[in-house]
Amino acid sequence: MTLTMEAAPPREDQRRGPTNRRVTKHRIALAALLVGSAFLFLWNLTASGYGNEFYAAATQAGSQSWKALLFGSLDPGNVITVDKPPVFLWVSGLFARVFGFSSWTVLAPQAIEGVLAVWVLYATVKRTSGEWAGLFAGAALALTPVATLMFRFNLPDALLVLLMTVAAYCTVRALEKASWRWLALAGVAIGFGFLTKMMQAFLVLPGLAAVYLLAAPTGLGKRFLHLLGAGIAVIVSAGWFIALVDLWPASSRPYIGGSNNNGLWELAVGYNGLGRIFGGGGPGGGMGGNGNIGFGGATGITRLFGASMGAEISWLLPAALIGLIAGLWFTRRGGRIDRTRAALVLWGGWLVVSGVVFSFMSGITHPYYTVALAPAISALVAISGRELWRGRAHFPARVALTVMVAFTGVWGFILLARVPDWQPWVRWTLLVLTALVTFALLFGVKRSAFIGAIVAAALFGTSAYSFATAAQTHAGSIPMSGPVQSGMGMRGGPGGAVSSSELNALLAQTDTQWAAATTGAQSAAALQLGSGRPVIAIGGWNGGDPAPTLEEFQRYVSEGKIGYFVSGRGGSDIADWVSAHFKAVSVGGQMVYDLDAGS
Repeated sequence: MTLTMEAAPPREDQRRGPTNRRVTKHRIALAALLVGSAFLFLWNLTASGYGNEFYAAATQAGSQSWKALLFGSLDPGNVITVDKPPVFLWVSGLFARVFGFSSWTVLAPQAIEGVLAVWVLYATVKRTSGEWAGLFAGAALALTPVATLMFRFNLPDALLVLLMTVAAYCTVRALEKASWRWLALAGVAIGFGFLTKMMQAFLVLPGLAAVYLLAAPTGLGKRFLHLLGAGIAVIVSAGWFIALVDLWPASSRPYIGGSNNNGLWELAVGYNGLGRIFGGGGPGGGMGGNGNIGFGGATGITRLFGASMGAEISWLLPAALIGLIAGLWFTRRGGRIDRTRAALVLWGGWLVVSGVVFSFMSGITHPYYTVALAPAISALVAISGRELWRGRAHFPARVALTVMVAFTGVWGFILLARVPDWQPWVRWTLLVLTALVTFALLFGVKRSAFIGAIVAAALFGTSAYSFATAAQTHAGSIPMSGPVQSGMGMRGGPGGAVSSSELNALLAQTDTQWAAATTGAQSAAALQLGSGRPVIAIGGWNGGDPAPTLEEFQRYVSEGKIGYFVSGRGGSDIADWVSAHFKAVSVGGQMVYDLDAGS
C-alpha cells in the first residue's frame, strides 16, 4: 500500500468560499494553543528567581553597558564574556533595558520565544499536513517536559529552538516553488542559531539540505545552486560577528570566555564544538557518562531513553521513530516532490542526526540539550499520525498507528514509574486509556470523533510531567524537568565564594568601577546580582581563563577601580598577590580583602 498525500491544504486566502464556521474553529483552536502555551511558560515564572545566575548577571551587565550587551560580558566593566555567543543575551539585555532588570525580564524572553516556537512549528506542519496536524505538533512541543523547562529558564536553548524551527519553516516555503529567497532565509536563521549556541545549530543542516535536494520542484543544477546560496547565507549571518570580534582591538573589548586564544571561532570549534562531541574541550570535558544524571548518562543508542534524558525528551520518541519508518515506507512510491515524504525527510533528518550526536557525544552533555529534538519529534508524530489515520481503512496503516499509540502509552507508564511516589494514578490512568484506545484502533473504529481519544492517550503522560515541571522552581546551571525542584551547580561554583546579606550590603555601598573581584563566574554572578554592583569574575566560568591577568588586576587596584577581593576556594596568582599585600576580615562568613588599604 502507498499512502500519498492529497494536495497540500490551501492557505486561507486561496480557499474558494470556506465556511466561516470552519475558519473560526481553527482560529479559536490556534488561539487556545498559543494562550495555553503562554500560560504554561509564564505562570509563576519569577518563583525561580534569576534562574541561571551566570547568564542573569550577563543580562544585568547588558542592561547597563552597550559594549557588554554586544559582546555578552559578565560585568558592565567588560573584563570577560560568557562562554557562549551573545545573541540570546541581546534579547534579554534589551528586554531589561526597556522594562528594567528583574527576575521577570531575565526569564520572560525565553517564555516568549517558546510561544513563538510553538506558533512557527504549527505554521510549518500546517503547510504540509493541515491545520489539525499543525495544532497537534505545536501542542506536543509545548508539552514536552524539557521544552516546558527551557521556555521557563534563561539558557540559550529557547532561542536556538525558535531559530531552528524558523529555518524549517523557511525550508518548507522554499520547497513549494523552489524559492532561493526562502532557502536563503533558512540559512540566515541557522547562522543566527550559530551565534546563539554555536555548532549545535548546524545539526539540522543535513535534514534541511537533503529535503531541498530531494524534493524542490526544479532541476538538479538549480537545487545545488540554491543550496550553495543558502550556505553562503549561513556563513555571512554567522561570520559577521566572528569577524567583528577578531577585528575589534583586544585591548578594548572583553576576553572571550572559554577560549584559549581570545577568539570566538576557536571557542566554536573547541570548547563549544568538537570538545562537546569528543570530550576534553574545556572545563569538565569528558564528563559525559557512567550514570552521571546531570551530564547525560552513559553514551550509547539508549541514552535518550535513560535515567538522565528519558523523562526530558523521550515521551513521544518511540512514536516518532515508528511514524517516520512507516511514513517513509508507505510513501516510497510517491513522486519526487511528494510533500508528505519531503516533510518526513526534513524532520526525520533533523531527529536522526541530532539524536545520534546526543547519544554518542562524550564531552559535556546536559539533559536539557535534548530540547533541540522536541520540534522534530512533535512534527513527525503529527505528520505520520495524520497520514496513518487517513489510511486507517488499510490494515497495515491501522496497525502502524496502533503500535505508535501503544508504545507511547507503555513507555510513558515506564517513565512515570521512575518517580513512583509522584501521583501514581497518572501512570495507571495512562495505561488504561492506552489499552482502550489501542483496542479500539486495532479493531477498526473509524469515526473522526475518536481522534480526541488518540490525542489524549498520546499526550496524557507528557502533559502531566510538563505541568509538574512548570509547578517547580529551577535554578543553577543544570536544570532538569519533573515534579521536584532542580538545579545543579547553583551556588559558588569554581572559586567557592558565596553571597550573603552582609556581603551584599558591603558591596552595594561601593562607588568604584567594580565593587569587588572573586574567582569564578558563578561566584561573581551571585555577588553582582545580590549587590547590584559590578563584580569581576577572575578566570571566567571555571576560573582558568587568563582574564584579568595579574598585571591588569594590579593596575586596576592601583587606579582605585576595585573595592574588595572576595576570597574563595582554590588558589591563583591574583589571590596569592592579594593575600600577600592586603588584610582580610570576615564578612558574612566570607574572607574579604579591602583593596583600598594595604597590609
